[in-house]
Amino acid sequence: MTAVRQDAWSADDDIILAEVTLRHIREGGTQLGAFEEVGERIGRTSAACGFRWNSCVRKRYEDAIQIAKQQRQKRNYLKKQSLVASPHVSSLSIVDEDSKAIKHHETLSEESITIEGIIRFLRQWRGAYQELQRQVKLLEKDLLDREEELADLRDENQRLSSEVSNVQTDYRTVNDDYKTLIQIMDRARRLTVLSEEEEQKQRFKMDANGNLERIE
Repeated sequence: MTAVRQDAWSADDDIILAEVTLRHIREGGTQLGAFEEVGERIGRTSAACGFRWNSCVRKRYEDAIQIAKQQRQKRNYLKKQSLVASPHVSSLSIVDEDSKAIKHHETLSEESITIEGIIRFLRQWRGAYQELQRQVKLLEKDLLDREEELADLRDENQRLSSEVSNVQTDYRTVNDDYKTLIQIMDRARRLTVLSEEEEQKQRFKMDANGNLERIE
């Protein structure tokens, strides 16, 4: 039974998947059979192999797939032509010779496709690596810009905090002065009221000599 793996697909896994699937296409087999064979070789389920092929690997081997389909058609055509063109030769021997020739041709084609796939894979990884390097540089620059902006904001925050502290101190001073002034004004108002009341209470009368004297 095929083991279920949870790790990521490696470059070797993708190459095995491509080689086996292309071979099945050339030989007239089914992709399901290819996925089952690959699953047995790399320890994955056939469903996982099929998903990987359709979602990722197939896109990198479009040209190789077309070549494999043409080879399959040529293989079938050669078999039919050999049987029709040589009626005096044993059909079994013709098929055997044709099979040997095709297998030899397929071996060469498979090797070339494998090398082509490796080269394409390495080029893609080189491009991806260069793109990642570019992204890293952009992120590093963005990080430096944000650090500078953060430092400026910290300085601004410190300056504003200092200003707020000074304003609070001035406010407390003004508030204390205001309270003191209110107390002074209230005391003066009370003194004024008392003075008026004292004046209203004082009465005078004239004596026999014409002098004013205060009446208590």
